[in-house]
Amino acid sequence: MAKITYIENNGTEHVVDVATGLTVMEGARDNNIPGIEADCGGACACSTCHVYVDDSWVSKLPAKDPMEEDMLDFAWQPDAEKSRLTCQLKVTDDLDGLVVRMPEKQI
Repeated sequence: MAKITYIENNGTEHVVDVATGLTVMEGARDNNIPGIEADCGGACACSTCHVYVDDSWVSKLPAKDPMEEDMLDFAWQPDAEKSRLTCQLKVTDDLDGLVVRMPEKQI
C-alpha cells in the first residue's frame, strides 16, 4: 500500500492509500478524485489521466515507454519531464509518498 497525494488544479489535496498492484489512475478512480477522467479505462489510448509528477519524484519513477510518450503528445500542456499518464504508473511500496498534480483540464 502506498500513500499518494493527488492535487487538483485549484490546489485541493486528496491523500489516499492505494493498494499495491493498482495503477495511480485506479487509485484516483476508486477514491473519486476529481481531475483524472481516465476515458480509456487504463489502456494508454488517451491522455485523460495526465498529471504532473512532483519534482522530487520525477527521477524515482520508471521511464516512459514509447506508447506513453505518444499519448502525452495529446495531453493538455504536457511537460517533457513531469508529465505522466497515471494509467502507466503501477503502485508499489516504493511509490509511498508520491505527489501528483492535475492539469487545468484533460483532453
